[in-house]
Amino acid sequence: MNELLKVTEEKMTKTVAVLDREYKSIRAGRANVSVLDKITVDYYGAPTPIQQMAAVSVPEPRILMIQPWDATTLKEIEKAILVSDIGINPQNDGRVIRLSFPPLTEERRKEIVKDVKKTAEESKVAIRNTRRDALEKLKQMQKSSQITEDDQSNGEKKIQKLTDNYCKEIDDLSSLKEKEILEI
Repeated sequence: MNELLKVTEEKMTKTVAVLDREYKSIRAGRANVSVLDKITVDYYGAPTPIQQMAAVSVPEPRILMIQPWDATTLKEIEKAILVSDIGINPQNDGRVIRLSFPPLTEERRKEIVKDVKKTAEESKVAIRNTRRDALEKLKQMQKSSQITEDDQSNGEKKIQKLTDNYCKEIDDLSSLKEKEILEI
């Protein structure tokens, strides 16, 4: 039963980690290096993340600067940013690429907050699905006499406590991201 609890907790931890990564890639009106995480560039036939091809820095709060180590990749990096869904046009001066993050409108902020809430709800559903699977395994273990009814009851309580803790963690992450987005 301890193995089941351990596996359940690992799955829930991964769900929260995925949500956190997703939130870091959402732009909130300021330059953030993690908006480039999902963008890959075709570099000698291999899809390569921008951070592995260039130095990425934030010289000003609303500007992201990309300085490739190999100057010949400048055009490919620019093209990859253009076809991505980040919605920012890169400015290429021949040596570096600058991404200027425009201030978000109130309407756009509200749209992003809706997406944040939707993503949080999807993560909670994933947590609850993990709980359901674990509870089913407990019932199977009890039916096949691997554990007693008391063990099953204690296991159910522990799994519910894990579920509650991870759902609260998701709520906390979500409200932090909402505050960051709505902050002007």
